Amino acid sequence: MDTTRLPFFVYGTLRPGGVNHELLLRGRTRAEEPARLRGALLYPGPGYPYAVEAPGGTVRGEVVTARPEEYEALLAELDRLEEYVPGDPRNLYDRVARTVVRDTDGTTLRAWVYVAAPAVAARLRATAAPLPDGTWPVR
Repeated sequence: MDTTRLPFFVYGTLRPGGVNHELLLRGRTRAEEPARLRGALLYPGPGYPYAVEAPGGTVRGEVVTARPEEYEALLAELDRLEEYVPGDPRNLYDRVARTVVRDTDGTTLRAWVYVAAPAVAARLRATAAPLPDGTWPVR
């Protein structure tokens, strides 16, 4: 599977109206569409959320397609924002390719998603409750 130019599924501060959307995505995207990530629950964190993979859950957000000329720089900036380094056991998030569902027509597509890294996911499952509707409020 070619994962070199996947869109991004965003569900927290990167959503339209969120502070990181304004800082990192504004003017750099070709499309932003409401979408859902199935098989995950959304947990609140200190100021930002975590998608934790879990059967039966749904996280609501947007699928964001970067402008081609922005893709490589944007991918690097999002990795830095999420403090994601491939293979680093200290990661808070892992960037994984997952299937998301567009709200407008129910079609599916593969997208990059930053999900809670295993240690973070275990801690959240043990100490926190997921958001009941799977939606992070944009502030």
